[in-house]
Amino acid sequence: MAKLLSRQLFVTRLSFYTTNQELKKLFSRFGSVTEAKLVIDEKTQRPKGFGFVTFKSEDEARNALKAMNGRVSISRLLIINGRLIFVEMAQTAPPGE
Repeated sequence: MAKLLSRQLFVTRLSFYTTNQELKKLFSRFGSVTEAKLVIDEKTQRPKGFGFVTFKSEDEARNALKAMNGRVSISRLLIINGRLIFVEMAQTAPPGE
């Protein structure tokens, strides 16, 4: 079964001070970002240190992933604001899972 491509990247190890706007600006150089969303802790209302970036097309998401400086075959590593962040294609679950 062929793996579904995604327009969405999963970004981890972000600074807790990173904003949605900063995340969008960081990835906008690779294509048209339709959404950049940090996951927020419900109790503290602070970012949990990871989020998702969605591009207009799969090609743009793939180009952003390829442009990240790193040596890992499946994902790429990048240092932002002094933190080594981890970027990979977001996994999408089939409906009903």
